[in-house]
Amino acid sequence: QVQLVESGGGLVHPGGSLRLSCAASGSIVRINDMGWYTQAPGKQRELVATITRGGYTNYADSVKGRFTISRDNAKNTVYLQMNSLRPEDTAVYYCYLQHAGPLGANLKDYWGQGTQVTVSS
Repeated sequence: QVQLVESGGGLVHPGGSLRLSCAASGSIVRINDMGWYTQAPGKQRELVATITRGGYTNYADSVKGRFTISRDNAKNTVYLQMNSLRPEDTAVYYCYLQHAGPLGANLKDYWGQGTQVTVSS
């Protein structure tokens, strides 16, 4: 089992910045992709940003140029630097990772508990 612990959410004014962190721990063999998603009540989870083990990134159009995803493979941690925040960025942000067992088999997705980000004046 792999556990994810998120931190860094909170209340910020429009135009402000926040940095989210998500640290994985437990029986880790290999972490492939990591990322951040949001989910509004009654809606499907939506991509914010993902990053491969090698550092290739993918962003939702709405956050391009404002958010930066990064990871520290040695610490099994993924970060989301959020700048120029807007009220529409308000959501619960969920950390995600894909774990692989020995020889890259037994792929399994893990999710964090979510951290609230509120952008309001």
